Amino acid sequence: MRRVNFSGLAAVFRAAGGVAAVSPAASTSATASHQFAQVALYSSTTSNNNSYSNAKSRWFFGNYSDTALNSGFAVAGAVVFSVAASSLTQEVYAKEPLPPDVRPDDVVLYQYEACPFCNKVKAFLDYYDIPYKIVEVNPLSKKEIKWSAYKKVPILMVDGEQMVDSSAIIDKLFQKTHPNVPVKPSPEADDEEKKWREWVDNHLVHMLSPNIYRNTSEALESFEYITSHGNFSFTERIAAKYAGAAAMYFVSKKLKKKYNISDERAALYEAAETWVDALNGRDFLGGAKPNLADLAVFGVLRPIRYLKSGKDMVEHTRIGDWYSRMETAVGIPSRIQA
Repeated sequence: MRRVNFSGLAAVFRAAGGVAAVSPAASTSATASHQFAQVALYSSTTSNNNSYSNAKSRWFFGNYSDTALNSGFAVAGAVVFSVAASSLTQEVYAKEPLPPDVRPDDVVLYQYEACPFCNKVKAFLDYYDIPYKIVEVNPLSKKEIKWSAYKKVPILMVDGEQMVDSSAIIDKLFQKTHPNVPVKPSPEADDEEKKWREWVDNHLVHMLSPNIYRNTSEALESFEYITSHGNFSFTERIAAKYAGAAAMYFVSKKLKKKYNISDERAALYEAAETWVDALNGRDFLGGAKPNLADLAVFGVLRPIRYLKSGKDMVEHTRIGDWYSRMETAVGIPSRIQA
């Protein structure tokens, strides 16, 4: 998982501490606020986890005139066509379960629920229908990963083997689960996938924080989810929601400057359109099925999809159809209860 360089941001966190002093969490230490803000810099969120889990695409449905159904023949024909189309969609846009002989037996993901890099890994696990357990890490104490020399998330334990860094995790896991399959059918396809996976890590992910924290209402929306679904004590939850949102509002302004973003929404829209252009008319970058770049883009965007920034992105760009296909292909999470 990549860290943001915090050099030069100390004044911002001091300002955030001043805001925290008038919040219900005035007794929270500056160190805790600073640590939480570090976590939030690379976290993006959904406003309601259930809305994400149960979300169904509405982009492909429209209103049909009553006259189209006037005759019994028309009704029967519509039903037959609908069933056939539904079956075709399920066949094309579906998970790719692994054969039992290559599927890992014990997979545990140490994560922050809102972290885009963690969501990249989950998109891979979900698409290949690999059962996994979740350990939600407390971003302040990190006590859940004290056993590891690696102090960031995601950490993925696969049959006792520790894997770290989202892109490296996906590379290793793909190789382990696809031992007899060429990575890509051609060098060109391999280069294209690699290019766009790097674009996700080096560009797309940097569009998230400036957008989800661009104003106070959106910052509070984001932290409402983070604090509701993260691993926090009651006191930490109250402190983080208000102090964290205030801090990240100011930090997002620094991030805009760092990544040369003048208009955060315009930059997000441009990134979405750039991705759609890369598809070049294909259902997925991988063609008929998602490849690792598709999964990376989807994973990073999935946490923000039902935030205001994600809704705006779908409304104002062409990415909605691709995202809907990805939701169908990735399907429900393959997570199991710990």
